[in-house]
Amino acid sequence: MVVLGHIDHGKSSLLEAIKDLKITEKESGGITQHIGAYQIEEQGKKITFIDTPGHEAFSQMRARGARVADIAILVVDSTEGVKAQTKEAIFHIKKADIPAIVALNKIDRPEADSEKVKRELQKEDFLVESIGGKIPSIEISAKTGKSIPELLELISLVAEMEGLKADPEKPAEGVVIESYLDNLRGPTATLLLTEGSLKKGDIIGTSSAFTKVRNLENFQGKPIEKALPSDPVIVFGFNQVPRVGEEFKVFPNLESAQNYLEAPKKISHQVLEVSEEKKILNLILKTDVLGSIEAIEEILRDLPQEKVALRILKSEVGNINESDLKLAKGGRAVILGFRVGFDPIAQKLAEREKVKVMTFEVIYELVEGIRKLMEKFVEPEEVRVDLGKVKVLAKFLVEKNRQIIGGKTIEGEVKQGSLIEVLRGEEKIGQGKIINLQKNKKDVDSVSKGEECGILFEGSTKIEEGDVLLIYTREKRKAGL
Repeated sequence: MVVLGHIDHGKSSLLEAIKDLKITEKESGGITQHIGAYQIEEQGKKITFIDTPGHEAFSQMRARGARVADIAILVVDSTEGVKAQTKEAIFHIKKADIPAIVALNKIDRPEADSEKVKRELQKEDFLVESIGGKIPSIEISAKTGKSIPELLELISLVAEMEGLKADPEKPAEGVVIESYLDNLRGPTATLLLTEGSLKKGDIIGTSSAFTKVRNLENFQGKPIEKALPSDPVIVFGFNQVPRVGEEFKVFPNLESAQNYLEAPKKISHQVLEVSEEKKILNLILKTDVLGSIEAIEEILRDLPQEKVALRILKSEVGNINESDLKLAKGGRAVILGFRVGFDPIAQKLAEREKVKVMTFEVIYELVEGIRKLMEKFVEPEEVRVDLGKVKVLAKFLVEKNRQIIGGKTIEGEVKQGSLIEVLRGEEKIGQGKIINLQKNKKDVDSVSKGEECGILFEGSTKIEEGDVLLIYTREKRKAGL
C-alpha cells in the first residue's frame, strides 16, 4: 500500500491517525523527506503502508514507492484540490498499473469541496465511482479520525477483489526501500518483502551489496525472527550501502551473492555541462540516506545554471568527516550536510581551514541556501534607469566639449550628475552628462516635471533649440540566476 499525494495534503497525518504512528513529529518541519514503511494489523490481516514524500524534489522516490506497492491511496486535500504533485502521483499510479483509492482529506473544514476535487480528478482521467468511474473514493479527516475505519475496510475489500496473495514458502524476494550508513551498525537498509519469507541466517544480495542476515528488525526497530510477504524489515551488516530501488533475493552462499554483484558503475557527479566562461560552484554532499542524495541531486539539476554551474565532487551517506574537509579544501568546495552530524575533529578542521559547511534539516531551506550561494557568484548587472525628459528652450555658452543650455522638464525629473541622450526629432545624435544643474540660477540636486532648469552639459554633441534630452543613470543591481 503506497500513500501518495501533494505536499501538506495529509499523507503522514493519515498514517498517524490510522494507528497513532507519530510519523509527523519525527520528521523535520513535519515533512516526510524519505520513504518509510509502516505496518498495522486490521481484523487479523496485516496492511503495510509506504509513506512517500510529497515535495516536488522527490519524484523518483514516489515512482519507486508505486512500483513495489499492490494498492495506492491518493490523498487529496478537499480544500485545495488537485495540485502539481497530485498529477504526478496519478501518473505514477497509472504507470505502475495498480488499483487505487482516493482519500479526500480535511473534509472537516468548512471550505472543503469534495465534488470539486472529483471533477478536477476527472480532468486527469482519474474517475471515481460516484461520477461514473471505477476508482473508489472516501471522505476522511486525518485530524478528527472521520471514516478511518471505513478506509481500512475499503483497503481490505480492494485487496480481496484484486486477489492479492503471496507465497510465504518461497525464498524471500523484495525491494530496497531505503538505505543508509549507520554509525554503529554499518551499511543498513529498509527492505520490503514482495514474496517469500526472510529469516535469520539467510544470505541476501542485490546488484550492489550483500550480507548474511544476523539480525532482523521490524519497522519499529524491534527484533523479529522471521519476516513474511509485505513485511517491511530493517537489515544491517551489508558489505556496503545497497542502492535504493534495487531488488534483493536469497542466495545459497556468500560466494553466489558476491558473484551476483554488478561491476561498480562510474558515476559522474557533474550536474551540468560546464563551459569555460561559466563560474563553477563545487559541492560535497553528505546525507542521512541514499534516497536523500537522489532527491537533492534531482533538485540541483532543476536550478537555473546558465550563469553558475553546480558540480558535485562527492556525494555519500554519513556524517561530515575529516576526509570531506580535506577534499573541500583542495577542491575549493562547499560542504552540504542534509540531516547528518559533524565529526568533532572535522568541525575543528573546518574552523581552522575556513571551509564553508552548511547543514540543513528541511529540503526547502537547503534549496534556498544553494540559491543564495549561487547568487553570490553572479556579478552585479549594470542597468539603465530612465529619469525624465527635458525640452531645450535656449543655448548659451558653447565651449569645445561643454555647453550651457536652458530647458523645461517635460517628463519625470532631472538629477545632478545624470547621463544624457540627445534626440533631434526621432534620431539619437549624441550623448553626454550633466556637470552642473541649476534652477532659478541656483545649484540644485534635482528639478521636477514642469520646472525650468539650466544644465552644464559635457559631451561632443552640439545641442540646438528644440532638441529633447533623455535623462538617465546607470545602476549596478544584484543579478539573479
